[in-house]
Amino acid sequence: MISIFKRFLLKKHIKTAKKNGLVIGKDCYIHSRVDFGSEPYLIKIGDHVRLTAGVRFITHDGGVWIFRHNEEDKDIDVFGKITIGNNVHIGVNAIIMPNVTIGDNCVVGCGAVVTKDVPSNSVVVGVPARVIETIDEYHKKVKMKGVNTHSLSFDKKRELLTKK
Repeated sequence: MISIFKRFLLKKHIKTAKKNGLVIGKDCYIHSRVDFGSEPYLIKIGDHVRLTAGVRFITHDGGVWIFRHNEEDKDIDVFGKITIGNNVHIGVNAIIMPNVTIGDNCVVGCGAVVTKDVPSNSVVVGVPARVIETIDEYHKKVKMKGVNTHSLSFDKKRELLTKK
């Protein structure tokens, strides 16, 4: 259960990012520790997207720092847009790099570093992230080992899971 204070901070965090140009669709869950980076106006998030704790959006290439000592490159920057499709889950501490589009119906695993586009209906994991299965293959696995606990109370869920 999220506290009223945390809910306030989350709303303020998202409101600030939107004020700075972030586009977020409907029915999204965004954890308070999501980092939209220094250019949130380069990020577009579709409908029914879940961004979990520690997800980071990187919209620029900080490596250009090493060229700024040259007079001709003193102001150089490189930026890239990030687009997240509809019905997407991005796991804890995943990093989404510049110039990446994540398609619809995708799962990005915890800790993944997404450096290239993710096709719709895919599950990606790793560093750098790579497709490991289709969303249909993932769904079959979930159906085989899943437990229906989402609407249970904490106590009922605990009771069920500790008996398994």
